[in-house]
Amino acid sequence: MSNVNIRRAIENIRSSTTVYTPIVESVVNAIEAIEAAKITEGFVHIRVRRSSQQEMEGTESKILDVAISDNGIGFTQENRDSFDTLYSDLKIRQGGKGFGRFTCLKYFGDMKVDSVYLDETFKRRRFSMGKEQEIICDEVVTSAESSSSGSTITLVGEKSQLLPRKLPTIARGLVETLLPYFITTDYNCPNIDLTEEDGSEAILLNGYLESDGAVIQEITLPLDSFELPAVDGMQIFHVRVFKMLFPRNKVSKVSLVAHKREVTETSLQIYVPEFADEFLDSRSDSDGKPRNFILKSYVFGDYLDANVSLERGAFEFQRENDLHRGISQTEIEKRAAELTKAAVESEVVSRQKAKKERIHSYVEQRAPWHRSLVRNIDTSSFPTGASESDIEALLQREKFRQEVRVRGEVEAILGATDSTNLPTNVAEIVSRISESSKNDLVHYVALRKQVLDLFKRTLELDGTGAYSSESAVHDIVFPTRADSEDTEYQNHNLWILDERLTFTSYVASDLPLNGNGSERPDLLVFDRPISFRGDNESSNPVVVFEFKRPGRDDFANPSSKEDPVAQIVRYVNSLKEGKYKTPEGRKINIADNTPFYGYVVCDLNAKVEKWLLTEKDFKPMPDRLGWFNWMGNINLYIEVLSWDKVMKNAEMRNRVFFDRLGI
Repeated sequence: MSNVNIRRAIENIRSSTTVYTPIVESVVNAIEAIEAAKITEGFVHIRVRRSSQQEMEGTESKILDVAISDNGIGFTQENRDSFDTLYSDLKIRQGGKGFGRFTCLKYFGDMKVDSVYLDETFKRRRFSMGKEQEIICDEVVTSAESSSSGSTITLVGEKSQLLPRKLPTIARGLVETLLPYFITTDYNCPNIDLTEEDGSEAILLNGYLESDGAVIQEITLPLDSFELPAVDGMQIFHVRVFKMLFPRNKVSKVSLVAHKREVTETSLQIYVPEFADEFLDSRSDSDGKPRNFILKSYVFGDYLDANVSLERGAFEFQRENDLHRGISQTEIEKRAAELTKAAVESEVVSRQKAKKERIHSYVEQRAPWHRSLVRNIDTSSFPTGASESDIEALLQREKFRQEVRVRGEVEAILGATDSTNLPTNVAEIVSRISESSKNDLVHYVALRKQVLDLFKRTLELDGTGAYSSESAVHDIVFPTRADSEDTEYQNHNLWILDERLTFTSYVASDLPLNGNGSERPDLLVFDRPISFRGDNESSNPVVVFEFKRPGRDDFANPSSKEDPVAQIVRYVNSLKEGKYKTPEGRKINIADNTPFYGYVVCDLNAKVEKWLLTEKDFKPMPDRLGWFNWMGNINLYIEVLSWDKVMKNAEMRNRVFFDRLGI
């Protein structure tokens, strides 16, 4: 009599099991029963019973039950008592954990046993697996009419809705898991077939490997084993690789095997990205169509047999960095993946070459700042189907790794007491630092080109015949409602207006100078390099910008209240009178001789030019794309520039860099 919290045991089953797990468990138990009976002509029949209700025309109905029958030794008293014992050690030599039967109730509603065994005379034992405290329920033992032993395990009421309905799909799933039984050297596996309830549509699982046209074919490797150091000494692992034809959206995988059973499977592309896609077989099918295939690599070893988990759906060792046992799952899979690569070496090399060419093409056409980086980079770990954004992210990570390595080397040199090799080491590291700096500069210049292209677009008419708003143009130069206290110099584009504005002590963009009700310039700059930054000093120039939307000229009307020249003059006078502080309340220091520079950026047409000449007393620049005036009484030099001139000047200052980069 058992006393087990069966429901709790089922709830604690790891998620690594699948709907195939209870079927495989039952098949394996059947195989072991045949081995125990020492039968040379053993068989395992898997029968499925379907619902009588046809859900859709032309499709198979739902599978309700799965029955697994064998001609093994049957449920003798010893086997019966083992079934009734949690964590039974009866089959410990075969890797049995005494727990696998609990997976049956995770995916099926009931499990029923009907067995004939020899106990002086043949007897028949029938029972159900319990769901509360008793493992064996409703047991009945009678005399048997049969003169041969065997068992039928019926998994009743498939409840996960995950079991495929087509027999070939189920067969393939079972074969991939049971394959180690079919391929183990010097082992004669019983015949295992899968049929409908009436025995029709029979599929011999062993036959997946036996015919010339088999859809699962073994590939011989030039090297099929490797060693890894464990805490208990060196461990040997053996690898066998199979070609799986017609994979139906599956991917190549590496499976770790314990006691002839597949325990885990992991995508090979994690270790060799070129396994992400299917491969093309050199031979066509009977219809002349090309045959796709994937690879499945099976790994065997005593270390795996000794460390499989209770449910045989995982291992006791860690996936990463196992310090207790010495070898992790990742280490085993990685080495197996390297051996598996030899099975399709030419195709892997071809895919690696295409991937490298794609990365180089991206760098040449889209990211020239990575040229020196990609020259020596190892691209083997890059995914084959990476998008441009993925490639950029990967290159950025590689750049960061190299910078970290250089910083570590610099620290090592500075901390070394022996300076014998200092000249050589320093020269090498400085060379790498220089390359990194050049890459950053190239990146910055390329981004400038993109900014200018965007800036030029905002100066053009849109699809409705209108120009972009002032704020759209404004935000390209400097974010509205922001200042340099919360905007880094990398995040603005003041260089479009003047390179000297790239680094400044303080910039206020479209913020009120003194509370929400005051006037505000479009851009106010205290011109002092950040590297020498201190308090506002009266000797530092103050620069004020006003932007007017492209195509707009109503500010030149006599009744306009948005006269940009008058606005700048008012800003300057208010600043000189000490009326305003920065938005953070800092005092703006202005002296009598503090120079002011004012800039109005707008479109220049005949109306605006006449206004500047006759009403504002401005002088034209030689190219007539700008006008200027000096107001000596307030120390204000002011220019009115066309958007075209701002754009032209910015392009001219950067043209030599663009040309050198070929962008």
